[in-house]
Amino acid sequence: MEYTAREKQQMLSDLFSEAEKHSSPQTRDKIVEALYEKSRETINASVIYSKTRHDQRTERLDAVLTSPIWGFPIMLLMLGTVFYLTIAGANIPSAMLADFFGWVEGYITMGFNFLNAPDWLHGVLVLGFYRGTTWVVSVMLPPMAIFFPTFALLENYGYLPRVAFNMDRLFKTVGAHGKQSLTMAMGFGCNAAAMMSTRIIESPRERMLAILTNNFVPCNGRWGTLILLASLFMAANFTGGIKTLVSTSVIVGIVLFGIVVTFSVSWILSKTLLKGVPTHYTLELPPYRKPKIFDTVIRSSLNNSLAVLNRAVKVAAPAGILTWVLANIDVNGSSVLLHIVHFLNPLGQTLGLDGYILMAFIIGLPANEIVLPVLLMGYLSTGELVDAGGIENIKQIFLEHNWTWLTALNMMLFSLLHYPCGTTLINIYKETKSKKWTFMAFIIPTVIALGVTFVIAQAARYFGWV
Repeated sequence: MEYTAREKQQMLSDLFSEAEKHSSPQTRDKIVEALYEKSRETINASVIYSKTRHDQRTERLDAVLTSPIWGFPIMLLMLGTVFYLTIAGANIPSAMLADFFGWVEGYITMGFNFLNAPDWLHGVLVLGFYRGTTWVVSVMLPPMAIFFPTFALLENYGYLPRVAFNMDRLFKTVGAHGKQSLTMAMGFGCNAAAMMSTRIIESPRERMLAILTNNFVPCNGRWGTLILLASLFMAANFTGGIKTLVSTSVIVGIVLFGIVVTFSVSWILSKTLLKGVPTHYTLELPPYRKPKIFDTVIRSSLNNSLAVLNRAVKVAAPAGILTWVLANIDVNGSSVLLHIVHFLNPLGQTLGLDGYILMAFIIGLPANEIVLPVLLMGYLSTGELVDAGGIENIKQIFLEHNWTWLTALNMMLFSLLHYPCGTTLINIYKETKSKKWTFMAFIIPTVIALGVTFVIAQAARYFGWV
């Protein structure tokens, strides 16, 4: 019996559906690949087409960028390049913004003095609200103004779908969905927004995997901490471009560790709480296109800059006020903030950290951006969010409080792995409508952060590395 091309396509479609039901992912994938090749043969038999020069160029590029051999090294090179440009280009604008905000603060203080405003009002509005907000803006805004446009250019060019293609097989190996790589890319900007992007994953089980593991991708609120500590401690013995290169290598290593944790947690969950077989999907790779550099850079910079400013005002500023209040209320001769620090210090020392660091992370629950300002304020015990006066002065403050490379490394890892920020947790609840899964999204990374830092701290002390 002869079949028309449309009838053949329908038969192949039915076979695709049947293959989806197969219990073994490996066998099912082989069936789907064979059917896909057969489908191409059927289409080619009934359609005559010619490849344009652009099509040929796309195929040559894909042969390299999606190659099993070259695909992953190129991905790492691209990631490293983005981080290098971010680190190298952010320091000068950050210093300029900090100087500008400090200059403005001087005039604001003069205004308060002229009006004979009470000290507590100046403390809340200037030393708490103003300094908390401007510190976040000066530290977070320049890196994001470089990172997001660079990332957007890669997306505009058509490279990010190739990343999803390369990562698909790895995600299926751990029981997850290839589209999770796209939600991870969104997480580099904001984990809260990444929660919304998980809607592109149709399977409820695989979508839950993406929700529970996206926090292991560092968001913009954590970049400042990671970049600063990598520069101050991990690359302390280098200068110039070598220092930037070493800092970049450390950041890439931290990100890769987060990806390894993502795969590990996904595999464990897919074998326990979220059992199931990964679904198959066909990803159509768009053609490469020349990015609209000016439009992409301006739009990405403007949108994400406004997002950082909005977050600073809505979340970081109230946290700064809370910190000032806790640092200026005395109970039995000591501030509430110091009582919290002394309570947390034994646990912090066990983790290779200290009570001040844990206190900063707790107060920083609403926004990761506020962690470092709170930490500096606690160390200096001035009752205000301090203008530390430059990166080297910040390092000196850390060294005076017994920081070592272990403290810096474990703070970076704790920042990478710890519980999601308040905004992300709210979005998780909105997406899952479940208190249980929201709690799981909080407790899983918290336990991992505590466990990893504990093991590293104990190992470093056992072998005498600190």
